[in-house]
Amino acid sequence: MAKKSDNTEEKIMAVEEALSKSEIFIEKNQKLLMIILGAIALIVLGYFGFQRFVLFPREKEAQSQMFMAEKYFEQDSLRLALDGDGQYPGFLQIIDDYGMTKSAKLAHYYAGIIFLNQAKYQEAIDHLEKFKTKDVMLAPMAKGAIGDAYMELGKKEEAAAQYLKASETYKNEFTTPVFLQKAAWAYEEIGNKEKALATYNKIKTEYPRSAEARDVEKYITRLKGI
Repeated sequence: MAKKSDNTEEKIMAVEEALSKSEIFIEKNQKLLMIILGAIALIVLGYFGFQRFVLFPREKEAQSQMFMAEKYFEQDSLRLALDGDGQYPGFLQIIDDYGMTKSAKLAHYYAGIIFLNQAKYQEAIDHLEKFKTKDVMLAPMAKGAIGDAYMELGKKEEAAAQYLKASETYKNEFTTPVFLQKAAWAYEEIGNKEKALATYNKIKTEYPRSAEARDVEKYITRLKGI
C-alpha cells in the first residue's frame, strides 16, 4: 500500500511541477501571448466583417446586375448574355467586376457554355475549369461540357477522362449514365475496345433503368462482334 501511495504522490508532484512551469511560461510570455490572441481575434473579426460588410453587399449587387445576362441566356441571345447590352453587363463583365462572389463563379459556367456553343472550345474549357460548385446537377454538367470541348478539339483521351469525372460527380440516375455513355463513345473513337465495353457494361449493370441502358446492349453486341 505504501508503494501505491508513493506512486500517487509522485504523479501529483509531476502534475504540480508541470502546472508551475506553465504558469512561469505564461508570466514570462504574457505580452507575446496577448499579442497572438489579439491577432487571432482581429483575423476572425476581420473575416466576419469582410463577409458581412463587403462580400454580402457585393453578392447582392452582382445578382441584380447578372439578372439580364441570365435572361438573355434563357432566350438564346448568347452574344448579349456574354457581352452585355450596353445597359446591363454580360457574364464576362460580371466575372471582372465581382470576381470573389458566387455570381461571378456561376458566370464562369454560363460563359463556358456560351463559348462551347460558339465553337471557341479552349475558351470554354478555361471558364468551365474555374467554375466550382456543390450543386448536384451543375457540377457534373460543367465537367461533361469540358469533355465535349475536348472532343471537338480532337483530344479524345482527355474527353474520355473528363466524361468519367462527370459521371462520378454526385452520382445519380440522370447525369451519370449520360456521361458514362459519352465516355464509352470516346473510348470507341480512340480504339480502346476494352474500356468502351467496361463502360457500357457499367451502364447496363448499375443503371439498368436509365434511358442510356435501353440501347446499351446493341453497343456491347456490336463491339464484341468486332
